Amino acid sequence: MKELIITETLTERAVLIGLITPEQNEAKANEYLDELAFLAETAGAEPVKKFLQRLEYPNPVTFVGTGKLQEIKEYVLENEIGLVLVDDELSPKQLKNLENELQIKILDRTTLILDIFAQRAQTAHAKTQVELAQYQYLLPRLTRLWTHLERQRGGIGIGMKGPGETQLETDRRIILDKISYLKKQLKEIDRQKSTQRKNRGKMVRVALVGYTNVGKSTLMNVLSKSDVFAENKLFATLDTTVRKVIIHNLPFLLSDTVGFIRKLPTHLIESFKSTLDEVREADLLLHIVDISHPNFEEQIEIVSKTLHEIDGKGKPTILIFNKIDAYTYVKKAEDDLTPRTKANIELNELKNTWMSKLHDNCIFISAKEKSNLDELKDLLYRKVKEIHVTRFPYNDFLFQEYDEVE
Repeated sequence: MKELIITETLTERAVLIGLITPEQNEAKANEYLDELAFLAETAGAEPVKKFLQRLEYPNPVTFVGTGKLQEIKEYVLENEIGLVLVDDELSPKQLKNLENELQIKILDRTTLILDIFAQRAQTAHAKTQVELAQYQYLLPRLTRLWTHLERQRGGIGIGMKGPGETQLETDRRIILDKISYLKKQLKEIDRQKSTQRKNRGKMVRVALVGYTNVGKSTLMNVLSKSDVFAENKLFATLDTTVRKVIIHNLPFLLSDTVGFIRKLPTHLIESFKSTLDEVREADLLLHIVDISHPNFEEQIEIVSKTLHEIDGKGKPTILIFNKIDAYTYVKKAEDDLTPRTKANIELNELKNTWMSKLHDNCIFISAKEKSNLDELKDLLYRKVKEIHVTRFPYNDFLFQEYDEVE
């Protein structure tokens, strides 16, 4: 059976396709294509050109209009392009028509993210979750994978009357069986992990959450003195990592989880719910935000929405604005009468906007440069102590057997 998901490292030169719609203006469309390009680079492809078209809604047959499709086709033929990436989820019909027209590999945003997850998965747990998401995505798209659906398998004997079973029906049954098997595997893994969490005792649990590539793993390494894998790529962390952290002789458990992203595939959210149990069962969330990103406020909303989808919203949360070392702004000239944007606001002025209303539930740091980490540790100590006192009012805080984290 032909695989939908790429398993080898991509080396193709790629073009990116996006739409400008009434719901998505040109600036947003360009930003989203930049993120798609980052996803492509993470997967191993080389993005070389972006195509944008203004439409009321995606063309139900080919996603883009016929004129734009011809323009893309000419560019693909003239520039040795091996891959087209579309910044949306394509229907089976759109996918098939684009492949027939362009005669090269077409990946939509969902397939690309699934491929990155497949490349990044290291443990049996992560691999099982990714494989389940792949099969769930593949199932409704089986029809486009077969050109021999007229073939039928008959049988011998009285019990095998009729024309037999088509190849498509056979594959659908195989995939359904595989999905059922993977779900059983995940249930067993979930049961084991649930037991592990119960065995952690009465320590307060703190979870790092945030958009992908905002510095969660870097902060994890700084706070726990560990060596969690971190790099400037999307989805560097898939498996949940839990470390014990001690601040001022007060221990707690800190977990690093997979990053969220715009249009995170539903199948992935469902498959990774067991991994995200660390978020659901946490006593305190540290929502890491990349303050240097031009649209960090939208990223905050996406993370909040995803937390709501996994039943993790409403928990005590500290907003940690990271990467203050990378924050830049352009000072407007006095005679410039155009409206001012976030790009024209100095960091200290930005802190006095809606962020000032968060009081001690908000802090600005640089995990990379280790700026303001003492203030963060003091804030963490106070918040964890409050939770500990509420949950275990008769426990004291004399944890002399632990060494204080510097």
